[in-house]
Amino acid sequence: MKMKYYIGVDIGTTSTKAVLYDQNANVINKFQQGYRLYRNQDGMAEQDPEEIVQAVLQMIHDAAGLTHEDGNQLTSVSFSCANQSLILLDQDHQPISRVMTWADTRARRQAEALKQSSKAKIIYEKTGTPIHPMSPLIKLMWLQETKPDLIKQAAFYADIKSYLFWRLFGQFRIDISIASCTGLMNLTTQNWDSDILEMLEVSVDQLPEIVDSIDQAVGLSPAMADLMGVDAEVPFVYGAFDGALSNLGVGAIQQDTVAITIGTSAAVRVICDHPVIDPHQRLFCYSVNRHLWVIGGPINNGGDVFQWAVEELVEDQIQAKYDVANQLIDQGPAGAHGLLFHPFLGGERAPIWEANARGSFVGLNPLHTRADMLRAVMEGICFNIATVFDAVQAMVGKPKRITATGGFANSKVWRQMLADVLDCPVNVPKSFESGCLGAVVMAMQSLGELSNLADVTSMVGEVEAYLPDEAVADLYQRYLLVFKQVEKQLLPTYAALVELQEDQK
Repeated sequence: MKMKYYIGVDIGTTSTKAVLYDQNANVINKFQQGYRLYRNQDGMAEQDPEEIVQAVLQMIHDAAGLTHEDGNQLTSVSFSCANQSLILLDQDHQPISRVMTWADTRARRQAEALKQSSKAKIIYEKTGTPIHPMSPLIKLMWLQETKPDLIKQAAFYADIKSYLFWRLFGQFRIDISIASCTGLMNLTTQNWDSDILEMLEVSVDQLPEIVDSIDQAVGLSPAMADLMGVDAEVPFVYGAFDGALSNLGVGAIQQDTVAITIGTSAAVRVICDHPVIDPHQRLFCYSVNRHLWVIGGPINNGGDVFQWAVEELVEDQIQAKYDVANQLIDQGPAGAHGLLFHPFLGGERAPIWEANARGSFVGLNPLHTRADMLRAVMEGICFNIATVFDAVQAMVGKPKRITATGGFANSKVWRQMLADVLDCPVNVPKSFESGCLGAVVMAMQSLGELSNLADVTSMVGEVEAYLPDEAVADLYQRYLLVFKQVEKQLLPTYAALVELQEDQK
């Protein structure tokens, strides 16, 4: 029997992944290729655009190779992509810079200056993009101030996916969700905001044309088609940014379901049928497509902070360090004997939007052990997520359920802790590639094979449910109150701490 196949591609910060699905959304195979993230102590976090393009071509080639037997059909290729990247291109659309990623924080000073101005609130309310170094708006301000000669050479400004589509099709276009994350797109008009462009002295002609997430590009050059091993007429669907598609990929498409991801970093997101702007500027509001919006907050400090704690606090043993850490945490009491940890090792985005934030243990006494510190770290990551979750609830109401994914899902201790801290049922899919599945769902809708994105819920498969323990949840609410109080009190100290740390370099 002839089978339809779909390739979902996820262009990430350190690797590109391609997942091949059949017409029933079953995973046939997965492919992944890494590339370097160029960092330094000043906050640089860049990629080589050519490395990414080559990784994408290779992953599509590897996935497409499995569709060539028995007259099977590759129906589409669609994309999930990290947002808020920026590349400068010359008049021939050739890169004259590397890719500045979302993780690049060199524009801290420009972000802080804009925050203190009267323009900050206006820009946030127009675009839904918080004022932070991650934003391409702020990156452009930094480039204009620090690299004026490079800006003079720039004919166009792109993100990594619009550059990729230029390479594949010669079309300079950007999907609405990625455009919405730039700080340059007006949420109401869903076009580039003329006032913001005027402030930056950027012409609309220097930016890609905004298209819907389900729009297609068709007509690969013979050379590109041969490189990937696909038919030149296979439609490539633009897709959306990874956060929005992660929601789709776990079935969190209704306002009563919040999606939480805890990988290296973390995020809390909910999809709504109208834009929601937080008066306190804690949350983002980005377009998913022309009719849906995603509200939430990205969090810098997730699994990487727990990894740091395990490496520093768990001694080498025959047993795997992570297994030892989880056992120690499971044996300890909720609240870690009154020890709190603020996990801001890498600055923080939502909800405080403070690139200078730093981590801290609060409440240490001579009786605390390494096991207490490990538990406090895991709890601190969950408390930080809870501050964003509470902000989301304040804007859209209490959800009925949470769907959680990411590397943390390998730990049953962590799953239960998240349910207890958030005092809400947490569902964890047993098998998931949420970003790639979300991209494929977009493709199915683009091809007319799916009338409603909500139909994705039938594709998610089995989930494990974790219900909050009422007594533990009540205790955690008391801890969360103190966590928020200490967070607020420490905010004014972070800039001075960073200055002291930089003096020690």
